[in-house]
Amino acid sequence: MNRQAQAVIMLLFGGALLKASLSDLYLRYVKQALQPFLIGAGILLVAAAILTLWYELRGKAERHDGPGHHHEPRVGWLLLLPVLGLLLVAPPALGSYAAGQSGTVLTAPGSDSDYPALPAGDPVDLGLLDYASRAVFDGGRSLTGRTVRLTGFVTPGPDGEPMLARMVVSCCAADGRPIKVGLDGDTRVTAASDAWVQVVGAWTNRVAKDPVNQADVPYLKVTAWQEIPAPKQPYE
Repeated sequence: MNRQAQAVIMLLFGGALLKASLSDLYLRYVKQALQPFLIGAGILLVAAAILTLWYELRGKAERHDGPGHHHEPRVGWLLLLPVLGLLLVAPPALGSYAAGQSGTVLTAPGSDSDYPALPAGDPVDLGLLDYASRAVFDGGRSLTGRTVRLTGFVTPGPDGEPMLARMVVSCCAADGRPIKVGLDGDTRVTAASDAWVQVVGAWTNRVAKDPVNQADVPYLKVTAWQEIPAPKQPYE
């Protein structure tokens, strides 16, 4: 692979990075706070590729085959595969399969943690991690008598019943782990796995164990639900 081919691959990498970071696509892979760094990296790659091509095409570093010349391995062209994959078929955000392979991320807070009262008005929109933490570590005190609305995707529970889940990431999808909430009550959520839903309900003291890591999984008593499009920001 010569210098011009390397520059073309660099240009495609930079273009793919800019395509993802200037749309909502990058949110499937990294936290929103990393967008400026992705844009900067994409611009640098594109600029470096253009300068390299300009330098080569001006003949300042021409290379000719000679008796002692060895071709570099063509395996370098395999670098194009992930670029073409990102440009042509963008992988989806982590979903129910990833949630089923990992234990819920719910861990005990520090001793000085407290849970402020929920804002006025029902239903209250809560993240799954916030709801689960209040339900397990606060004994549901801040949830009692309130109606909440949770948003997540459907994933099968260990008993085959649907659960609500959402992936929690610290930096990028590679470190994503699920937060899971069981669904209780007479109103059954019948959406398919990986479908995104909004669930309205109330706290219940029912708690189960995640079979993957034996962490607590709280439940919500469902009173209503609806299927929704996948949100722009799929992770918590």
